[in-house]
Amino acid sequence: MNDLSQTRLWLMRASFLVLTLFILFFHLLPLESTPRRWAGPDILLCFALAWSMRRPEYVPAPILASAFLLADLLLQRPPGLWAMLALIGCENLKSRARGLRDANFAAEWITVGLIMIAITFSYRIALAIALVELPSLTLSLSELGMTILAYPAVVAITHFAMGVRKAAAGELDALGNRV
Repeated sequence: MNDLSQTRLWLMRASFLVLTLFILFFHLLPLESTPRRWAGPDILLCFALAWSMRRPEYVPAPILASAFLLADLLLQRPPGLWAMLALIGCENLKSRARGLRDANFAAEWITVGLIMIAITFSYRIALAIALVELPSLTLSLSELGMTILAYPAVVAITHFAMGVRKAAAGELDALGNRV
């Protein structure tokens, strides 16, 4: 299938929404009866940032916003806050994607890690300003650390299993624009 086709574009957009539902389904499964002292990675954020970095046209803002808002509602977070911050982070990364296209993976990982740190601390600050009870700092930091460490595995899955690769210089997107 041609990477430039409209069919592939919409198929990949639908794939991201299906991936979101798959991640949320497994996140909501009751696998443990006692609370853990550490938090696992935010896999949805990892995939959104990886796709935003590699193929920004596959994850437009409305799809990202709806995916993160659905996650907020199902995971009982304040509706829209994490979705807004994650969307801002993804859009920031999309604007930097062209400059990071030729950079090595370490530069990409550092950039994505800094965006994850900014999202996490902005979320905690917004919750503190709104006088909402904050989760423990240890829990937030463990989730942040696990998310940053999970990013390379998510990129490997994205690249090898899903075929979402960085655009080459001079490549055209589905609309005929230079990537």
